[in-house]
Amino acid sequence: MRIPAHSVCTAIRDDIVTGVHGRGGRLTEELLARRYGVSRVPVREALRTLEAEGFVVTRRHAGACVAEPTEQEAADLLETRTLLEPLGASRAARRRTEAHLKVLRGLVRLGQERARQGNSEDLRSLDGWFHETLAQAAGSPSLTALLTQLRHKIAWMYVVEASAGPVECWAEHGAIVDAVARGDGERARALMTLHTERSAPAHRLRFVSGGGGGGERTERVRKSQRPVNMPSLRH
Repeated sequence: MRIPAHSVCTAIRDDIVTGVHGRGGRLTEELLARRYGVSRVPVREALRTLEAEGFVVTRRHAGACVAEPTEQEAADLLETRTLLEPLGASRAARRRTEAHLKVLRGLVRLGQERARQGNSEDLRSLDGWFHETLAQAAGSPSLTALLTQLRHKIAWMYVVEASAGPVECWAEHGAIVDAVARGDGERARALMTLHTERSAPAHRLRFVSGGGGGGERTERVRKSQRPVNMPSLRH
């Protein structure tokens, strides 16, 4: 069975984000093909896609390597988020479907419940699902793709500390959904702008500029590599 290139791309990207492939590390087609149980063709296609996304760079005499973003590049991502997330919320207010609203409201109810219980692990997953659904509700595949890529890169570069006020955070989510449900694009945009600005200080860089690719932490995750079960990959 031929494994599609986008599945290989997802697997490599996930491993970059989680630190399995450390910053600056070489990504050889042969080793990647062996790790993911595929031929070199989908690996080559995946690396081209990841280079376009900014996760991979091609270096002379070294080939494909994991990118080493600077602190300024990381800061630019958060600034870009404060521009694109509000745009997505505004468009969602005009283009959302009832199915989107049902999912968003369900996520808000669950998030508020988990926030009261103080379950931070569930809250991180629910927050990602909330923002992903809201991006899809914008009805713009190109914007959704940009927001998805942005979330992946922020997750790669930053650790997000647990919110000091998870109940308030999910109240903000609820207010955004209410504005989207009413079709009030301007209020949805304003609320999302405030939400992204308030959440920015919780982001802490995973790395310090300079050095050779992640230090001791990178070595630990590299040693933890194990084969990936390709048929179970998310699409």
